[in-house]
Amino acid sequence: MALFQDVSSALTVAMKARDAARVTALRNIRAGFIEAQKVDNAAGVSDERCIEVLRRLAKMRQESIEAFDAGGRAEMAAAERAELAVIASFLPAQASEAQTEVWAKAAITETGAASARDMGKVMGALSKAHKDALDMKVARAVVERLLAG
Repeated sequence: MALFQDVSSALTVAMKARDAARVTALRNIRAGFIEAQKVDNAAGVSDERCIEVLRRLAKMRQESIEAFDAGGRAEMAAAERAELAVIASFLPAQASEAQTEVWAKAAITETGAASARDMGKVMGALSKAHKDALDMKVARAVVERLLAG
């Protein structure tokens, strides 16, 4: 529940500072946490569940940014980028591409993967072992490159 409390504290600080953009982003994050709490019928929200919610919100913002950029709505894209920055500040750091490659090589060895057809096995092993630290898009690109060559 520490992450939930961190967001709530940051919301209070942002409200006192009258930072409207940050307040909006933090309220959206907190709403996502509360929604997850209601779905689980739990008294609180674990940090793991909060991270899942944050990742989902970040993915939604990234998709919105791409859509607004494609539609020529720069001001809306900028607002989404600001909200994405607030969300990212609460997410744990992602592994670098080099670290992802090390983990991918280990997963390939572990699963005995030999071709691109074995990609599902490798991605499953990677996800199971390093779920919170991986950017799955980067991991997929690294695994594709390693299995192709």
